Amino acid sequence: MSFKEEFLSIFDANIKRDGADKLRQYLLNSNFFTTPASTKYHCAYEGGLVEHSVNVYKRLLKNIKNEYGTSYESVFSNETIAIVSLLHDLCKIDFYKQDVKNVKENGVWVQKPYYVKDEVLPYGHGEKSVYIVNGFIRLTREEALAINWHMGGFDTRFKGGDGSISEAFAKFPLTVLLHVSDLEATYLDEHRGE
Repeated sequence: MSFKEEFLSIFDANIKRDGADKLRQYLLNSNFFTTPASTKYHCAYEGGLVEHSVNVYKRLLKNIKNEYGTSYESVFSNETIAIVSLLHDLCKIDFYKQDVKNVKENGVWVQKPYYVKDEVLPYGHGEKSVYIVNGFIRLTREEALAINWHMGGFDTRFKGGDGSISEAFAKFPLTVLLHVSDLEATYLDEHRGE
């Protein structure tokens, strides 16, 4: 099963909210399934974003089950788990474009493809994903905060001195769990680029 097929299978089995069909169609019409997850850090290749999203889903489900046991669904629904993990990086839709660079291989210059940032909607990172998702389905407060702060200490708002992330982590456990799952997927499951 391809990552696209796996993503759609998880989406269809779990995300039933009003507007989910329109969100699914938006994803299919976008470059979500073909764009990379980054330019050089993790899954920096065609289809990397959907692969990363599935990896985060698997990590989050495992982490929630480890934390809450067999009764995890009384804390977080399977729909919530699927929403925050599969959709946390929708901000990367129309974010990268492919270019070429000259690279020397065996003493010969050759052109190699690579990805560069080409921001179409400069709205931030996590907050941009929340904005996109909320355009189709209504997120709960905890879902919105988890997606918003999934970058943790890597978020530029935090680096700029915004301390509200620690309040989100303290009040909304899903925020911590999604951040940790994103880190695990990125650094333990996925190939780092050059």
